[in-house]
Amino acid sequence: MSVLLSKEEIKEQCNVWKNTSKSIVFTNGCFDLLHRGHIDLLEKAATFGDILIVGLNSDKSVKIIKGTDRPIESENVRIKHLIELGMVLAICLFDNDTPLELIQIIKPDVLVKGGDYQPKDIVGIKEIVKWGGHVEIIPLTPGYSTTISIEKMKREGLV
Repeated sequence: MSVLLSKEEIKEQCNVWKNTSKSIVFTNGCFDLLHRGHIDLLEKAATFGDILIVGLNSDKSVKIIKGTDRPIESENVRIKHLIELGMVLAICLFDNDTPLELIQIIKPDVLVKGGDYQPKDIVGIKEIVKWGGHVEIIPLTPGYSTTISIEKMKREGLV
């Protein structure tokens, strides 16, 4: 069962998991209008360790990086969708435009990003490698994009 944790709580919980030799996998994103591509990424991410943590961009953060008309779904709705999937064990909201602070707090064994990222562009990659972790880049599921879905919804007058 997924749990929404504060940064302080996630730090404490990660220490507990690490003390019991659990491997921690971290990914992050907006997960606005959750779609098959998101689900595929999360399912694959969950296979890289024992604990899957999602850093979820808060509504404030999404507006900063995606624009004032985003997110379409509030952080509470996005949290609910991630919890319903079942493979995410912990969720931590963050307000920054990048998850670097959260990565430094969690110190995951594996950092997972989608195939639209190049290693040189992945926030936290230097830190992960420094403490002995690694990065997994998951190919995107063709045909799925929140941005494309939103553009289509706008053309059809749905948003």
